[in-house]
Amino acid sequence: MKSKGRISEDKFNSKWGFIISCIGSSVGMANIWLFPYRAGEFGGAAFLIPYIIFVILIGFSGVIGEMAFGRAMQSGPLGAFKKAFEMKKHPRLGSFIGLIPVIGSLGIAIGYSVIIGWILKFLADSITGSIINTEDPAAVFADLSREFGSIPWHLLGLVLVLIFMSFGISRGIENMNKVMMPAFFVLFLFLAVRVAFLDGSAAGYSYLFKPDWTAMADPKTWVYAMGQAFFSLSIAGNGTVVYGSYLKSDVDVVSSAKYVAIFDTLAAILAGLVIIPAVFAYGAEPNSGPGLLFITIPAVIRSIPFGQVFAILFFLAVFFAGVTSLINLLESPVEALQKRLGWSRKAAIAAVGAVTAAAGIFVEGRLLSPWMDSISIYVIPLGALLAGITIFWVCGSTFARNAVQLGRNRTLGKWFEPMTKYVFCGVAVLVYILGIFFGGIG
Repeated sequence: MKSKGRISEDKFNSKWGFIISCIGSSVGMANIWLFPYRAGEFGGAAFLIPYIIFVILIGFSGVIGEMAFGRAMQSGPLGAFKKAFEMKKHPRLGSFIGLIPVIGSLGIAIGYSVIIGWILKFLADSITGSIINTEDPAAVFADLSREFGSIPWHLLGLVLVLIFMSFGISRGIENMNKVMMPAFFVLFLFLAVRVAFLDGSAAGYSYLFKPDWTAMADPKTWVYAMGQAFFSLSIAGNGTVVYGSYLKSDVDVVSSAKYVAIFDTLAAILAGLVIIPAVFAYGAEPNSGPGLLFITIPAVIRSIPFGQVFAILFFLAVFFAGVTSLINLLESPVEALQKRLGWSRKAAIAAVGAVTAAAGIFVEGRLLSPWMDSISIYVIPLGALLAGITIFWVCGSTFARNAVQLGRNRTLGKWFEPMTKYVFCGVAVLVYILGIFFGGIG
């Protein structure tokens, strides 16, 4: 009982601490290794138009809904869904549904922890200079990404994240995000300025921003823009819900969601301004996924004057983005163990960490990609869809409006119900169906 009381008292100290933490949960690999490629592939600046439209639609519906849902229920997804369905006399159904986003969060965290290990290895090799001077990045990555190839780095990265989490919400999660997120933006801004002076970088800017308006007539442009916005904003019925449960009642979630959407979009554009012009400056091919981050970029960095400094700053910034996202993913199952079983925070962290480490070791190598794809295609969007249906339909419009209105001085407009009940839930259905059809859209 004591641990439960402590959980309810450990909240974000400030609105900006909450916002920065939500930004940290959103800014991750989708921004860094996928957005720049997607933008260039689907019309450059033309891609930004549907992308920003979907960011606005999802930010002002799904994001505020999940924030408000967690705060209203004072619980992460497992407890929040149970309480919601208690209103309809079906608490067991709510408990079962609440497991889906928790499982999705843990599933992605298992794969993400492996990637954090890769980032940590490349950061260490950047500091020693080996990745710049002696080692072949492709060979290093091939060795690292084989079966059981990154266990020491994988476990080291995970342990660091768990240590950060052990300090709690305000002293741990909030303080770490207050340091890491501003540092991420400062480092990437510095790198973007440096890249602008590289000969040949103009071709990268053209790839990113030269509009091909015909792309907007291609349905795939809209499909992938929708998927990119959906996944980049971390809509999954888990992390944003659990962070919302740590939010004080005087915070305006509409304003908070606005800042999360803005800075998440800026992070994606900033990543593009660093990565794509640098790739084009040295005649490399733009691609997406781990190959961009761990093969193409290190190969480019080797040719840049003062490349070691560039490498250190780049992988440090990427490490910060990865850590803040992984913290959010792990917080959902940790909170579930605390609330459901009454465990202490450290015991819950140890248990979740052990499962994440054990499973992560066995998905290293060829299993990692299909593991991440299956979770992101079938589980994550389902959690988001179930959260939307629960908040805006099961709990009802009055509940949702009151939950979002709490802490807000201005009265919500008439846009709220149609945007949340129909637009967001409709988008969530499309993301789920089209993700399965296309084999992943985010």
